[in-house]
Amino acid sequence: MVPAPEPLLTPSEVARLFRVDPKTVTRWAKEGRLASIRTLGGHRRFKEGEIRALLNGG
Repeated sequence: MVPAPEPLLTPSEVARLFRVDPKTVTRWAKEGRLASIRTLGGHRRFKEGEIRALLNGG
């Protein structure tokens, strides 16, 4: 059985969690502070588990 893929968050969703502007999240990704995945359309997505770990001090 194939495991379910990890949920991905948009920059806006991540921004809401960190209480910052979505452009700040994009800048953090460009700087390498946040790992991101690019969709086929070129949009950034963030693994929910990694973002939650950062929020919890990980």
